Order: sequence, then structure tokens, then C-alpha cells
Amino acid sequence: MTKPSAILMFAAGLGTRMGALTAGRPKPLVKVGDQSLFDHAHALTMVPEITRRVVNVHYKADMIRAHVADTDILISDETDHLRETGGGLRHALPLLGTGPVLTLNTDAIWRGSNPVLQLLSAWNPKMEALLMLVPKGAVHGHVGAGDFLLQNDGQITRGPGDVYAGLQIIRPDVLDEIDDAAFSLNQAWDIIGARAGLFGCRYDGAWCDVGRPESIVIAEALLDV
Repeated sequence: MTKPSAILMFAAGLGTRMGALTAGRPKPLVKVGDQSLFDHAHALTMVPEITRRVVNVHYKADMIRAHVADTDILISDETDHLRETGGGLRHALPLLGTGPVLTLNTDAIWRGSNPVLQLLSAWNPKMEALLMLVPKGAVHGHVGAGDFLLQNDGQITRGPGDVYAGLQIIRPDVLDEIDDAAFSLNQAWDIIGARAGLFGCRYDGAWCDVGRPESIVIAEALLDV
């Protein structure tokens, strides 16, 4: 079974919830410990199974470009306008290649096994999308009732259960069913879920959402730095 080998790292957002921390830099370059959020995320992709890495850029794009200049990461340029997660993925597809791909948010900290490898090991060709979920008891720095309910067969439905952790594998064909240029991946998941193709995988460690300044201290505590 051929597994996905390309990943898109989302780094185009405005980071407005970070307040003054993102006035002069994009959120992925905010530091947690001695590394930027982006570097923490990038490290998760440095496994033999991933052979193509792409990052999308919009806000403070030149800073992201400079940060990855000495890597093999390809740039998906969204400086003309922000396309959100779904539109951003569709825009990056020429760089990602064909078949199912991974996407990863760059504003979180993980503690435990490599979530990219865990997700790849759980992938099955019958799935249209596989989302990494975290039980609420293992979630830090995140406010909310949860996003999905995990069924016994691995399918997921909307509801106040586990939290989506910003990592997934998805077959991008579904994007052809959406006409908007800028749209959330939530639209794609709703389409996939309606035909029983949406699945979830529970992370075996702890996860911190670093979307606000106060979450940095929580994330650093999770990393013991």
C-alpha cells in the first residue's frame, strides 16, 4: 500500500490572536523555547516517509522564505490573497504531486510519539480523509467543547468530543467539488463525512494549541523547557 509522502505546512495566516507578538513577524516564527513554532512543526516531517515538503506563505512572506531558504521546502505563494486552509491546499497541489497528502498546522506543540508517523501508520486506502484527534484530557492551551466524535469503526462525526489537532491526510479530489477560491477545509470534511469517508485517529501523547500569547508558557511547560 502506497502511503502519502507529501506534506503542506500551513504558515500563511495573519496570527491576529497573538497580538503584539505577530506585529513584526508571522506566527510560525514565534518562539516556544529556543525554537520557532515552524521549526517544531518542521521537525515532525523529517522522517523518511515524507519526501516532499511545502509551506504556504502570505503574511510577512519574505520572513518565512528566508527562514526556509537552506532547506528543501517548496514555497506555495499566496501573497496575492489569502485562500484559507482549503483554498491554500488546492493552490499548493502542483507542488505536492498527485494522490493523498498530509497537511499540518504550524501553531502547535506535541509531546509523545511523532504524530506524522502515527497518522501514516493508521492510513487506509478506503479513507478519504484521516484526521488526528486528541482527547480533551490531553489537550493544553485550547478552549472549546471539542470537534469530533470518534465511532467504533474509526469514522468521525461532528460533536463535542475529541479536538482536531491540525494534522490530517486527505485525498484532494474533494476540492474539485468546491467552487470558492478561499474556503476552509471544514467544507471538504462535511462533503467527505456525508459519504462516510471521514475518519479519525487518536494521538497517543499530549498536544498544545499555541494560538494565543498565554499558550506559549503552557507549551514550554509541556516541553519541560
